[in-house]
Amino acid sequence: MAAEIALNIRKTFAGRVPITAALTLPLDPPSVMILFGPSGSGKSTILRCLAGLEQPEEGTISYRGHLWFDTATNVYIPPQARELGYMAQDYALFPNYTVMGNVAYGLDNLSRRNRELRAVEVLRLLQIDHLSQQKPTQLSGGQQQRVALARAIARRPRLLLLDEPLSALDAPMRARLCKELRRLLTQLAIPSVVVTHDWTEALALGDQMAVIDNGRVVQTGAPQDVFSRPETADVARVVGIETVIQGTVRDIQDGLATVQVGAVALTALASPGLDSTVLVCIRAEDVTLELIRSSENSARNHLRGTVRAITLLGALVQVIVDCGFPLTALITRSALKELGFAVGSQVRAAFKAGSVHLIPH
Repeated sequence: MAAEIALNIRKTFAGRVPITAALTLPLDPPSVMILFGPSGSGKSTILRCLAGLEQPEEGTISYRGHLWFDTATNVYIPPQARELGYMAQDYALFPNYTVMGNVAYGLDNLSRRNRELRAVEVLRLLQIDHLSQQKPTQLSGGQQQRVALARAIARRPRLLLLDEPLSALDAPMRARLCKELRRLLTQLAIPSVVVTHDWTEALALGDQMAVIDNGRVVQTGAPQDVFSRPETADVARVVGIETVIQGTVRDIQDGLATVQVGAVALTALASPGLDSTVLVCIRAEDVTLELIRSSENSARNHLRGTVRAITLLGALVQVIVDCGFPLTALITRSALKELGFAVGSQVRAAFKAGSVHLIPH
C-alpha cells in the first residue's frame, strides 16, 4: 500500500480558470508539503478538496491506497471521517468560547473528562495553557494562531492542513512565529500540507513544495531547488526570480556554458540537453554590487553597469543596473550608504556561474 496521498482532480468555478491538479504527497517519513503560488492560483481550493470541504467535478483523492473521493465510483468520504486537522486562514475561532472550549471542540468522541485532559495536554504542548480561560478577543494574533493550531491537532489527526497560517499576523510577528511553527510541525511528526504565497515561509517551513499556477501543479521538489532552479519561465515568474532574459548558448566546455545576452557574455553551469536559445535566470540576492575601483572577487561574472533605479524594501534595497541588460540586485541599507550608490552611479555587478540558471526556451 503506497504511503502517500494521491490527488488528481478537476474543479471549476464560474468566471475562473479551472483547477486541473495532479499531486502526490509522501507520508513516510512525515514531512511538510508547501502549496505555493500567487493569490487565485488554486492553492486553497486544492487544500479544501483534500479536506473534503470542496468536491471536484472529476477525479480521485486517495490516502494510503484508500479512496477518499472518486467520481467514477461515486465515493465521497466526509471531512470528519478523514481524520485530519484543518486550520483556516482566519483561524475561525469561536468568539464566545474560551481557549479551552475552542480546543476541546470536536472531541465529542471522548468523555467530558478526557476532552479536558486532551485539551490541557495540547495547550501545554503549544505553551498556552495559561490562556485556557481567555476568550479569542483577549488574545494577540500569535496567541490566536497557537489556539487554532492546538484545535487542529487535538484530535490526533493523521494529516494536518494549514491554509496561510501566518497571513493574519504582522510582518515582525510572522517572521518570529515562522520558525516556531516549523519547530512544532517537526515535533508533532504529522504529515502536513501548508498553503502560502510567501517564499520566505515556503523556504522556512517546507520539506517539499508544489508550485501552483493557474490551477495546475507546474513543478515539485525541495523548496530551495525549486526557487533556485525553476524548470519553466512560468515557474521562474511565480517564484519571483527578478532577472529573466533571453540568451544564446555559444559554447560549452568543462561543464560551463558561455551564454550571449545582447553584447554581454555570461558564464553559467551547463545542464544536459541545453538548446541554443535559453532563458537566463539570476536571483537578485545572488548578485554582489561593487565599486569599479575595488578588486574583483572570485565570481566568474563581472559586469560593468549603470545604476538605473533604487527601491527601498524595508531592511533591504533593490538596485537595478543596466549591464547591457537590466540586472536586479539586493543589498542592505548599510551597504547602500557605505558604497554611496545613486541613480547614475557606475558599478560592477558580480555573480557566480552557479547563480546563473538556464531554462531551455
